[in-house]
Amino acid sequence: MPNLWDRFSFGLGDFPLTDDLKKNRKKLESKVQKSTKIKSPDLVDLLLRKNGQRIVDSETLIKETQKRVWAALKKGYEYAGNFENSDRFLRHNVFSRIDMFVLYVDLVGSTAMTLELPEEKLAIIISSFAQEMASVIKLYNGYVLKFVGDAVIGYFVSEEYSIGAADNAIYCVKSMMKVIDKGINPILNQYDYPDLRIKIGIDFGKSIVVRYGADKEKSHVDLMGPVMNIAAKIQSIAKPNQILIGDDVFTRLHPSIQKNCELIKWEKNEWGYRSRKSGKIYQVFKYRG
Repeated sequence: MPNLWDRFSFGLGDFPLTDDLKKNRKKLESKVQKSTKIKSPDLVDLLLRKNGQRIVDSETLIKETQKRVWAALKKGYEYAGNFENSDRFLRHNVFSRIDMFVLYVDLVGSTAMTLELPEEKLAIIISSFAQEMASVIKLYNGYVLKFVGDAVIGYFVSEEYSIGAADNAIYCVKSMMKVIDKGINPILNQYDYPDLRIKIGIDFGKSIVVRYGADKEKSHVDLMGPVMNIAAKIQSIAKPNQILIGDDVFTRLHPSIQKNCELIKWEKNEWGYRSRKSGKIYQVFKYRG
């Protein structure tokens, strides 16, 4: 596929980035780096893309997470819902095929935790984990599809040549790791509860929106398609505290993010899924950012 980072949009179509524009981009990048305190290597790209990535204050995010988790454990704090935006979007697009980045976040070792924690505390911890992951997805312009046991499924809608969704998905899961490590686990440690660990898988492709029933307002809506299955499979082979992404995600990432990805070489037959396009073994990358 073409290098999407050599193209940008004026709102009337997409045009190649000429040599003159590339020079101007470098000048602009130099000026922006001198005039701002925001540490973002892709700040100029925010000015060039249709949908800029979200800039999230990690310190504030972690503090707010700790307040909510602490309140949940101490006072039974209940979270607000996180599905309204997704439900509204899906109902508006029933039977449509939509390009999206799908991510699965799964809690590792929850079965073992049932042997170590009181049932009511375990329920609060798993609920808090799921809700905090959902909050991070929303912060990065994503949608929360549903909770499945101790897993969270989210998605980021993509448009043609709109690579902001790909970057947002990666920044989102990076923030998830921080929220677990710096936000939730320190609170759990104060109660001598075990640390939480997660596995994350992301893939890109078309999903079809389905509605189970004739009632446009109340019938259950969901997503179906190969990308849903492959993202789940990718997550299942990830190691604890590891982020794995499919090749269709990798090719849509900013080059600075691609540098932090490492192609996984399978020693045995751990992975046998083939590309929907080439028919060859579908490549999976480990994100090391």
